[in-house]
Amino acid sequence: MNKIFIISMLIWANLSFAQVQTLRVDYYHTGDVNQEVFSLDRVVIEPLPWSGSSAQSIDNLNRGKYRFIVKDKVSSEILFTRSFSSIYGEWETTGEAKKIKRTFHESLRFPQPERRVKITIEKRDGKHQFQVIWQTEIDPNHYLNHRESAIYQEQVFVIEHNGPVEKKVDLLIMGDGYTAGEIGKFKKTAKAMAEALFATSPFKERRKDFNVWAIAPVTIESGVSRPSTGTYHDSLLGVTYDAFGSERYVLTSDNRNFRRIASSAPYDFVEILVNNDTYGGGGIFGLFSTAAANSDWAEYLFIHEFGHHFAGLADEYYTSSVAYSTPENIIEPYEPNVTALIAGKTKWQDKLNKSTLLPTPWPKQAYEQHSYQYQKVRAQLRKDNKPESEMDKLFHDNQHIVEHMFAKAENNSVIGAFEGANYSAKGYYRSEMNCIMFTRTTEFCQVCQQEIIDMINLYSSQ
Repeated sequence: MNKIFIISMLIWANLSFAQVQTLRVDYYHTGDVNQEVFSLDRVVIEPLPWSGSSAQSIDNLNRGKYRFIVKDKVSSEILFTRSFSSIYGEWETTGEAKKIKRTFHESLRFPQPERRVKITIEKRDGKHQFQVIWQTEIDPNHYLNHRESAIYQEQVFVIEHNGPVEKKVDLLIMGDGYTAGEIGKFKKTAKAMAEALFATSPFKERRKDFNVWAIAPVTIESGVSRPSTGTYHDSLLGVTYDAFGSERYVLTSDNRNFRRIASSAPYDFVEILVNNDTYGGGGIFGLFSTAAANSDWAEYLFIHEFGHHFAGLADEYYTSSVAYSTPENIIEPYEPNVTALIAGKTKWQDKLNKSTLLPTPWPKQAYEQHSYQYQKVRAQLRKDNKPESEMDKLFHDNQHIVEHMFAKAENNSVIGAFEGANYSAKGYYRSEMNCIMFTRTTEFCQVCQQEIIDMINLYSSQ
């Protein structure tokens, strides 16, 4: 009998002894730049027990644009909180949100309460303070609550199992655009991506705090949609390139189907591998991240996008085109790895050397002169639909030039405040000259590493 199958069955058997089920509240999120409306879709009892730690029910990090709070209806005791971001939250900053209203399907997941609860969703205001925007009450024991079955459970396989799900961070790697004949390819890639993640600090040092699961629901056609090139595939997870009109941004808005498939495995976080070689990916804090599995840069994409999804890290680059509008007023961002340097202070003051200048000098002008020219070449390659090998060569050449430039620069290994981050050349600062969140390098900066460690601690029992 297959060894992996035996291990999987033993793990599923152990899961069945847990008492608390996973409850999911599905809802619709509708609006535009002027209005935001929520409406309840359904309450779902997922098929597997809650995979989180009962000792870590309160989120004290609050990284996302939104936060939800679950309170006992009678006593008002806070039972569970989590911060998160959403596709809607990104979409509302695009130009399209100024023209039309759109609806997105979203979910909240938490351990099933014993009695009726009040759920509150809060959103950051213009000063990034949380304000209530929606409340609803649900009965977790109502007979009309939907009971989901683990219909994909036999397709789930174990990449790494280091202990009970309630004591570990449970990462689910999903695949989209894989045919029946390509499942072996997906398994090999999923294992390779997990190894790449655990070769990177601080995941390397905290590997034993993770379980890793994987599933790729079989599709008829190989690959996912890339509308800008006339490529359309009806993949099960509905992942597509060109999200918000950005050719490299890869997301799915089919939340209901995504949740339906994912609920057959334990998970706290999800990364979706898309069966394509075109460079691209995406990451939404607390929702999922994506990466082009066959790209020459697959490992970088997997880790960079997971940084967004897992730890709520902001992008530190600023010369690439993005779909979002630049904020009119610069205030201290809520993401932990970038700062507006208000009153000359950073979020990472305890890591600074007293002699370090703020802002911290770096070869910004030379970097921008090179980078903006490189971006023009990159855009032309995409416009001309050149082979992906040409794009990969451009990326490699660019990274070599940038790293050589930084290696010779003053303050290369200093923690400070380097201007240029969060898609803006001015007004926002990153903590080090280089980081996975800035260029296609292989290491997180020290500030990002600490923020990742804090998230691991929230989801695992020490």
